[in-house]
Amino acid sequence: MAIQRANINELAAAYAARHPQEILALAVQEYSPRLAISFSGAEDVVLVDLAVKLGDKVRVFTLDTGRLHPETYQFIDKVREHYQIPIELFFPQTDAAEKLVREKGLFSFYRDGHKECCGIRKVEPLRRALATLDAWVTGQRRDQSPGTRAQVPVVQLDPTFRFDDPQLVKFNPLANWTSKQVWDYIRENNVPYNPLHERGFVSIGCEPCTRPVLPGQHERAGRWWWEDETKKECGLHAGNTQA
Repeated sequence: MAIQRANINELAAAYAARHPQEILALAVQEYSPRLAISFSGAEDVVLVDLAVKLGDKVRVFTLDTGRLHPETYQFIDKVREHYQIPIELFFPQTDAAEKLVREKGLFSFYRDGHKECCGIRKVEPLRRALATLDAWVTGQRRDQSPGTRAQVPVVQLDPTFRFDDPQLVKFNPLANWTSKQVWDYIRENNVPYNPLHERGFVSIGCEPCTRPVLPGQHERAGRWWWEDETKKECGLHAGNTQA
């Protein structure tokens, strides 16, 4: 039975200090099979690894924006083969992507900001992915972005993509983990990761909008580096900036 709306905040408090696998187990128990892991980066593949070890079949999906690094596409396939699981890919609507490029070119985001392009290439495909779900799991961590993710709870309602019933619940099992904990887990458990991490890329998105970070820079400094620090969300977690 799905968690009642009134109990979400209580549950977030009760599970705030629990191990990510316990939080993931709760998500699976309450929402499978209408639950999926949103997969793209190092944090997400840790969640995939934890889910596989639970022994339950959890859906995994990713967003193919059409602008990813070649290494990212290879990484997606490597995870599929390593865990012997299907990964559902969601693509942008062809008409919308073609219209944007035809009218504004391939790199309009450098001039106009990333919101419009991300809306077409990421937010709309995510909306379609979530339409079949009652809950989803993300790899958000509080220390990823002090500007937009510092208050992320381990479980929350997601009014960004669905406000009315049936409610959409969002689990963030790694909210309290640090980058070091994520990478310790990856190394200790031989979890596959994107080879771009070895070239200075910490947070990896689309190829034109991601660059390596310099020593001392925050891990998301390489994302949309031409924009203000408080705007570094693509819309997938728009509730962070609204909060």
